[in-house]
Amino acid sequence: MSNVLLATDSRDLHARVHEAAGGTCIAIPSSPMPTQPAQLLAQLNHQTLPDVLVLDASIAPEEALALAERFDRELPGTGVVLVGDPDGLASVAMRIGVRDIVAPDATVETMAQVLGRVAGVMQVRRTARDSIGSLVPAAAQAPGRVLTVLSPKGGAGKTTVATNLAIGLAEAAPGAVALVDLDVQFGDVATALSLEPEYSLDDVVHGAALRDPIALKTHLTPHESGLSVICAPESPVAADSITAEQVSALLGILSTQFRYVVVDTAAGLEPRTLAALDHTTDPVLLSTFDVPGARGLRKELATLRELGMLPEGRQVLLNFADPKAGLSVADVEATIRSQVDFTFPHSKAVTASMNAGVPLLQQKPRDPVAKELRKLVGRYASHPALQPNARHGRRS
Repeated sequence: MSNVLLATDSRDLHARVHEAAGGTCIAIPSSPMPTQPAQLLAQLNHQTLPDVLVLDASIAPEEALALAERFDRELPGTGVVLVGDPDGLASVAMRIGVRDIVAPDATVETMAQVLGRVAGVMQVRRTARDSIGSLVPAAAQAPGRVLTVLSPKGGAGKTTVATNLAIGLAEAAPGAVALVDLDVQFGDVATALSLEPEYSLDDVVHGAALRDPIALKTHLTPHESGLSVICAPESPVAADSITAEQVSALLGILSTQFRYVVVDTAAGLEPRTLAALDHTTDPVLLSTFDVPGARGLRKELATLRELGMLPEGRQVLLNFADPKAGLSVADVEATIRSQVDFTFPHSKAVTASMNAGVPLLQQKPRDPVAKELRKLVGRYASHPALQPNARHGRRS
């Protein structure tokens, strides 16, 4: 039997669980019930996490449920069993990840069956997590490329570029591409891809997904192209609960599971974008074809240089190019003090594809903008990855 941790004040329950666990049960008091896993585990005199945690919920069921939920989120390798009224606890318990519920008067035989079953499930889960590399394409087992689409101003077309870039890469590497909408307040990736996600970015970063690759995969929204997507929260209010540290952790784990991770960002360089840039191997910088856009991009480029976050592999894109606008590409290059790598003309097809929720590469592959996007995709699909920025280690 695997090791079992029991939180109870009942000597009788302790005796039955101890016998059911084959003598491998450690018991600690449950009054008062800890509010965090760390508080409960601090009472142990050894370093090994329990395979099964049994919480006596017969006295304070709400406190036991709250602790069980925290365990499922923070320590998904431990299976939680509640002792209490099955009818009263079941609806909430199963929703928060509790593995089983046993009645307070359950026999030793019943206890042994439950403990054995839960321990077996957790062993399978740990084995699967340890061998996660075999569950993804072989090329994705090496650290993947993180392509972050940036612009100093809104309305530059970041979402169009990010979604089409991700779709194009997914065609070249099926099942090996993830797209993250990091415009946490007003992201449009779900609209651009006509998706109705069950989970969004806030669900992902606040659950067990940041610690468990298998849990992460269940929180991704699949697109018909084979692309895996994490959409922005439905409500802008949720943005306040998403931290830069969580974004960093998410991109860290995604880059180990996917060959390509494409990140759509909010305008400017807010903390979550900077966290993404710490993991970025390939910045994609976007400007509109006008003086304000060019000047904004010049400031953004200067800031990234100062932070040591502007690798040679960056690509600079110029959107909405119009020869009648009184500017030339050379004028923009002189303003931003950098070469423009791709120029996208005005196209009504871009707006139509966004309204239809079908990426331009799929809806109008012969459109001039689609042809330029295809060249951009080819730049990443045919070139080796660069090293991420590692901003904090490179600042001078």
